[in-house]
Amino acid sequence: MKTALKTDRGKIRQHNEDDAGIFTGKEERVLAVVCDGMGGHLAGDVASRMAVSALKDAWEQAQDIPDSPAETETWLKGQITAVNQKVYDHSRAHEECHGMGTTVVCALYTGKTLTVAHIGDSRCYLLHKDSFTQLTEDHSLVNELVRTGGISKEDAEHHPRKNVLTKALGTDPEVEVEAHSFEMEPGDKVLLCSDGLTNKVDDVKLKDMLQSASSLEEKAERLVQAANDNGGEDNITVVLLELPSQTEEGEDKC
Repeated sequence: MKTALKTDRGKIRQHNEDDAGIFTGKEERVLAVVCDGMGGHLAGDVASRMAVSALKDAWEQAQDIPDSPAETETWLKGQITAVNQKVYDHSRAHEECHGMGTTVVCALYTGKTLTVAHIGDSRCYLLHKDSFTQLTEDHSLVNELVRTGGISKEDAEHHPRKNVLTKALGTDPEVEVEAHSFEMEPGDKVLLCSDGLTNKVDDVKLKDMLQSASSLEEKAERLVQAANDNGGEDNITVVLLELPSQTEEGEDKC
């Protein structure tokens, strides 16, 4: 699997409170994570860094992560729940971190399926041939209003409370994690990102850029640049995963 990661503080923020990682394992397994921290004086980057580091440790210490989608979802939910408690306990024990939290979106590829788990409004998308699908649903006030018919999706794009989350990692002692599994095929691409990207680049543009002929690293660079060109008011983080096409697989075997 090809991978790329790019994070940027943007054009306005003094600090980058996003964090991310791509961790490889045996048998082509990959865990990708994006976190967008929030909180008082630098506490956001503490929360996001803690979350990524703890998930990395859990991944490296895992002896045997099951292949079945249901078991993989259970494993990911369990790890994120444990991280939630760790971040919450740290915020309670350190006054300067009180109230901190972070979004989290994870994608775990087992060699057969992609399992996605998330809390907050960092997103995961799948590009399959000409189909571009958002695999996560934002845990945000505005998305809840859209879901219940209170406002339209178009109105949501410019709503003044767009960034208010209904769920975050580390802000409460208990949290409910969403996890789902998806089949992947050769040539599929996965995008994980913070809202610093999706608030500035719409889905049509995201799809176009992912379908371009450039390398995966160039795609990540161009996505971040597009968000900055449109204002760059927030931190921007992009993680890309790409399964080799059938042609590339054939070339590897030659």
